[in-house]
Amino acid sequence: MYELKTKETDNSVIEFIEAIESPKKREDAYKLLDIFTETTGFEAKMWGPSIIGFGSYHYKYKSGHEGDAPLVGFSPRKAKISLYFAPGDTKREELLNSFGKHTTGKACVYINKLADINVDVLKVLIKQSVAFLKETYPGIGKEAEIT
Repeated sequence: MYELKTKETDNSVIEFIEAIESPKKREDAYKLLDIFTETTGFEAKMWGPSIIGFGSYHYKYKSGHEGDAPLVGFSPRKAKISLYFAPGDTKREELLNSFGKHTTGKACVYINKLADINVDVLKVLIKQSVAFLKETYPGIGKEAEIT
């Protein structure tokens, strides 16, 4: 059976950020930590070895595959910073038009540095993603607020 690799851990978010080699990327990670924490109201948690996630929800696909994931998150990787939003949210594309310099994947938006993007649009993307997941997975309402 498939074992989900990205699970919430007890590892320290601050220790993870402090271990980032690039001073600029480390600075951006701290700024993103503040933005995501302030915007979501959730405490940051490590998911797997390198994702900083906020809140959580339990998903189940039609295929039967299920698991837990952060509502939103980011990972300051060597090449780019990955921003994690809800997969399947159709409003995301519209918001990305005024987001700034980025590339996209299925659930990720990749940026080089925080200075390349519009932080106000980032906050809207975070709020929209959380709202979309709460609508898609109604069971995460109040329970998600305490995870």
